[in-house]
Amino acid sequence: MPPVNLSLPFLDALKAGALVADGAMGTQLYERGIVFNVNYEEMNLSRPEMVQRIHEAYLRAGSQVIETNTFGANRFRLQRHGLDGKVRELNTAAVKIARDAARGAAYVVGAVGPTGLPLIGVSGEERAQVQDAFREQIAAQIEAGVDAILIETMHQSLEAELALRAARAEAGRIPVIVQVSPNERCELVDGTGVGLIGLRLRDLGADGLGLNCSVGPQVVLDAAEKLMNLGLPVSVMPNAGLPHKVDDRLIYVSTPDYFLRFARRFYKLGVKLVGGCCGTTPEHIKKIAAAARMEASAAASAEDPGEHPAVEVDSLPPPPSGVTPTPQDQKSKLASRLGKRFVVSVEVNPPIGLDLARPLEAARMLTAAGVDVINIADGARAQARMGNLALAVEMQQKLGIETILHVCGRDRNLLAQLAHLLGAHALGLRNLVIITGDPPRMGEFPDATAVYDLDSVGILRLASSLNRGLDPGGRPMGTPTSFLLATGAEPAAMNYERELQRLRMKKAAGAELVMTQPVYDPAVLDRFLDDIAPLNLPVLVGLLPLASHRNAEFLHNEVPGMQIPDPIRERMRLAGSGPAARKEGVAIAREMLAAVRSRVAGAYIMPPLERYELALEVVDGYLEP
Repeated sequence: MPPVNLSLPFLDALKAGALVADGAMGTQLYERGIVFNVNYEEMNLSRPEMVQRIHEAYLRAGSQVIETNTFGANRFRLQRHGLDGKVRELNTAAVKIARDAARGAAYVVGAVGPTGLPLIGVSGEERAQVQDAFREQIAAQIEAGVDAILIETMHQSLEAELALRAARAEAGRIPVIVQVSPNERCELVDGTGVGLIGLRLRDLGADGLGLNCSVGPQVVLDAAEKLMNLGLPVSVMPNAGLPHKVDDRLIYVSTPDYFLRFARRFYKLGVKLVGGCCGTTPEHIKKIAAAARMEASAAASAEDPGEHPAVEVDSLPPPPSGVTPTPQDQKSKLASRLGKRFVVSVEVNPPIGLDLARPLEAARMLTAAGVDVINIADGARAQARMGNLALAVEMQQKLGIETILHVCGRDRNLLAQLAHLLGAHALGLRNLVIITGDPPRMGEFPDATAVYDLDSVGILRLASSLNRGLDPGGRPMGTPTSFLLATGAEPAAMNYERELQRLRMKKAAGAELVMTQPVYDPAVLDRFLDDIAPLNLPVLVGLLPLASHRNAEFLHNEVPGMQIPDPIRERMRLAGSGPAARKEGVAIAREMLAAVRSRVAGAYIMPPLERYELALEVVDGYLEP
């Protein structure tokens, strides 16, 4: 991630969003041999170089916001180690270490953790002592020059309120964010729901609300949804799941790749700041930073009128004199069929390695049965797969099978994308589905770098310009291309209004066809179709027949933009596994198709685990000769 613009006040940067925080300090000290019975805040005095190196590791991973090593630097926690007389010294040292590490390239926020005291039924005097302890710690951090105060890991609603009152008394204009730590029921230990405590903290003057620690990303995601409508920026910093003790070491099971998937969900939900808590490492933060880059690219498309204006299609540059763009229905066989028959596309991806026999045979079998077009993904699952352009050319030239080529913004800069499109057209490919693409995930090549010169809107505008005979600079280039331009959409997107806005922009940039993520609830698709009706875009509904209950749970909990209703997941649970489960998955997909058939232009089938025969079972009776 590039350094943040620190001329922007922290609260303004937080409201703008897609910020990346750091991960666990304690976990990193533990990994460096500092045992749990040592006071970690004392390391600010005895081992400042170690604390600074940890900050620097998170900054290299992409953190734009780092927390001071002061989680337990209040008098009550320090008293257990005989350090309660060093509150000011420890907090001041921690801020200096963080500032020295950041070197002006990241925000520094003062971490304020709980006292560790049970507060149920405490007297007014005891409450005053707790609040005074928070004031003492926060005053030291503000004097040392933090950009904000981050009150975190609050399990008790009373303690969260006392800490906030203390911060508001000391902070002045310094922003104060309060993060609570809920259980699986999205409640604090005293039974207060996340939504209710968020409302209280907002009314007490919090500048931001958030969640951290808890039992992993899924619970934090559920809880975050309850804070999104309170009018304040939301931050999340989940831990890496529950720890397991293995050979006297605590191991956290949530992988960096798992965090990447949830980081995307958090940002799409509208969360402004994402980081990690217990068990997270610089590798986890690196994945969060990748998700933030993708979100920033999408936000730039939606908000920057200079790059991707939200205008009507007619505002795209007109073709040069003497150049006539190809009419849509003449661009390809698929284009000529849209609106005239129910079209079916099935996804067949390139092989791992060089052997093309299986995907070619699959395409031959599918098209012989009546499938209209074969859809080929771009760089699927970060494995050693052949480029989709090569497979598409083989299918079209050797078998006479029409294809749709995925074009992803992740891996090519502007010049490479331009060359890729021109080469594809020269080789006879006419159908494209334009997507931004997921950031690189943990696979065979976890250190691969994302590019994202152009997101899906930018690539659509590029391809639309080529269709008008113009290069990216608006100069005539001779013969125009004649691509049919499809794009993706998520009818079950968490940030649904943003998804609609993005689709309007894609239409303005030249999209001619929508291919949806898999949908399992007809009501979800009906709402989506009603809302996009003014765009007058044909839609291919995405259908992915479920292979098992485990497959259904994974898609529902791990894949952004997919919602599988509880009754459907229960049907898959009852079906068990193996052939019976696959049969139930096909039945569910067929029911979905039957429910929406009259409202869509066709279906886009994604067979699970390359079981292409399941695609034909889903569309049996819908294929036309």
